[in-house]
Amino acid sequence: MTATTAEAKVGSAAGELVDVHKWYGDQHVLDDVNVRVGKGEIVALIGRSGSGKSTVLRVFAGLSTDHSGERVVSGAPALAFQEPRLFPWRDVVTNVAYGLTRSRLPKAEMIVRARRALTDVGLADWAAAWPLTLSGGQAQRVSLARALVAEPELLLLDEPFGALDALTRLTMRALLLDLWREHGFGVLLVTHDVDEAVALADRVLVLEGGRVIHTLNIDDVRRSPSDPSANTERYRAELLDRLGVQL
Repeated sequence: MTATTAEAKVGSAAGELVDVHKWYGDQHVLDDVNVRVGKGEIVALIGRSGSGKSTVLRVFAGLSTDHSGERVVSGAPALAFQEPRLFPWRDVVTNVAYGLTRSRLPKAEMIVRARRALTDVGLADWAAAWPLTLSGGQAQRVSLARALVAEPELLLLDEPFGALDALTRLTMRALLLDLWREHGFGVLLVTHDVDEAVALADRVLVLEGGRVIHTLNIDDVRRSPSDPSANTERYRAELLDRLGVQL
């Protein structure tokens, strides 16, 4: 799927939270949260530690049910974390096939689809490898393949590149965009990296105290780091100001 086609699909929602509240004991961790991710859209969610970012992701993923408000998700969302969370007793291809366990496909078909997903992330030759033999970037690619093997309409990413070195992080960003352009899924990216949010997203939401306090629309999206937009520094400064960071 081309970028133009993916961007044209934003009219319908891959996932949406409407007026969501969530409490942990006496702590009001999500306070009237409204977040919409269109199909073919990348939305970044940023905020300080404890602002509620991961809780929003958990509600979207269906991992948290004791909340009020409405959750609407198209199909079954896929989730990838900062740590790849691969099973060390499974080889790479069966780790990826685990993403299809709810599909009730025959095992042989699951393996075929897992191998196809590994090809998509550039690891076709690593299907028989064990997770402990992989580099950090390779392990994260396997995690991404496992999330995408079931062809979700909504991909949820919880700081997926935060533990990687700078060069690997840039490579993984490019891979994510290639896969997004090909498949057209919606993405909700939780990140602490303002530059990453600006580089990848159509919209950036700032969360503070469990509330979305600011929305930034990126008008000239997904420019190369070597060819930044004239607006990049303005976007960055606006988001840092909303986060309370003084330059």
